[in-house]
Amino acid sequence: MEPSIPSTPPPATAEPPAAHAWLRFDLRERLLRGPRPARIPASERDLAVDVLMLGFATGAVAVSASASGVPTAGIGWLVAFPALVLVLLGTRGIYTRRIGSTYLDDVRSVVAATVVAALAVTFIRALLTHETEAASQAIRGWLFAVAYVSAGRGGLHLADLHFRRKRRAGRRTLIVGAGRIGHLIVRRLSAKPETGLKPVCILDDDPIENGAGLPILNRESDVAWLVREYGIEHAILSFSSSSHEADLALSRRLRQFGVSISVVPRLFEDIPDRVVLDRVIGLPMVSTYPTNPRGWHFTAKYGADRVLALLAIILLSPILVGAAAGVFLTLRRPILFRQRRVRLDGREFEMLKFRTMRAGPVTDGSAVSAEQAILGDVAPGGVEGPDRRTRFGALLRRTSLDELPQLFNVLRGEMSLVGPRPEREGFVHWFERSIPRYGDRHRVKPGITGWAQVHGLRGSTSLADRVEWDNYYIENWSLWLDIKILVLTVLAVFRDRSE
Repeated sequence: MEPSIPSTPPPATAEPPAAHAWLRFDLRERLLRGPRPARIPASERDLAVDVLMLGFATGAVAVSASASGVPTAGIGWLVAFPALVLVLLGTRGIYTRRIGSTYLDDVRSVVAATVVAALAVTFIRALLTHETEAASQAIRGWLFAVAYVSAGRGGLHLADLHFRRKRRAGRRTLIVGAGRIGHLIVRRLSAKPETGLKPVCILDDDPIENGAGLPILNRESDVAWLVREYGIEHAILSFSSSSHEADLALSRRLRQFGVSISVVPRLFEDIPDRVVLDRVIGLPMVSTYPTNPRGWHFTAKYGADRVLALLAIILLSPILVGAAAGVFLTLRRPILFRQRRVRLDGREFEMLKFRTMRAGPVTDGSAVSAEQAILGDVAPGGVEGPDRRTRFGALLRRTSLDELPQLFNVLRGEMSLVGPRPEREGFVHWFERSIPRYGDRHRVKPGITGWAQVHGLRGSTSLADRVEWDNYYIENWSLWLDIKILVLTVLAVFRDRSE
């Protein structure tokens, strides 16, 4: 049960109530809510799990040594490796409470830390000893450590996701600013409880909109009362009508009570992930380094796409042949559905899919549909009009196997494995005139999957959000981001298949 909220908070200048009054208040609250379970700080919990899993990994190395034919290293080296891994994980900030961290980010940190630790231990052993098995022992230790620590981290993330989605966990968050950005933050955090932030109230003297179901308090509220009454653990400072001095004073006051703070920066729409904080003439300056879609990185990406597409076609050829046979038996010819789409630099190409629907009347309602999409902020996609899918076609769509022919588009250089989804020409002309930055997505090749798709923005979902996620991908592209998207795509396919 949420804590009861007094109708009016005590003013900042009010005298604190007597000790016995607070005691009566606490007793009443405890009787209503029951005893609060003891909470272990996330950083201590994560550290304890990593220590436990590294201990299991070390034990597995020792137990399986005889079966592998590689003798066990001395006890000192067995202990030195996991100890160094913990130190390196700590220096990477993995034990600091982070917002928006994912399991794949943790795995990358684990792999990097264990690789460096294994190399360091092997190098020191080569300098100090003449042991010939140092390298093979380090490799075995590294493999076991990656497997066990990654498994432990996976268990932690699954537990966190479960409790957050059940609304039983999450850092209680204060939103400062009840303007457009403040309400956008509230809506997105409420829709995605797995982020780990739970908005509980808004602070603003002159709110532009209502509180989206949350109480709006004025800035004269006593900070100590606010933190205590709402259990505030984190605060997000968005834009408000308050002065710079008032925001600075509020930020310092919140930190005095142990509240961590995030600040939404000005020009946030144009700030990529690659930022550097410099101190120049005594002032902090944030320098941005966006990805250049015309640089050599993307040239290398497109070359790798073709190689991977060829390998995928060879490996998946039995599935391609089986799907083609299924389409032929249910819909006869043609087996492939071809549709004109817009790609890099606004050029058109013919995108391929397996047919999943029976033939219907030929209509050209793209202009009307585009206008409806713009007014309703709903992107086109999914089943448009009467559902003419066959049972086999519905299976292909549910498993995303109907998209496999696009591997040939990638092989021909028209598409990429990862990128914004291409749209029809009739929609593109409308969207470019009405949706901010829509045309920016054509700076790169379209993809079979993308950053927006793995975040659930598929079919009839928000068009503006999809454009925002697509442009985020372009401006923050990296090889690791592509790997994350491909892994998340596979997970999404299996999740959709099980539903």
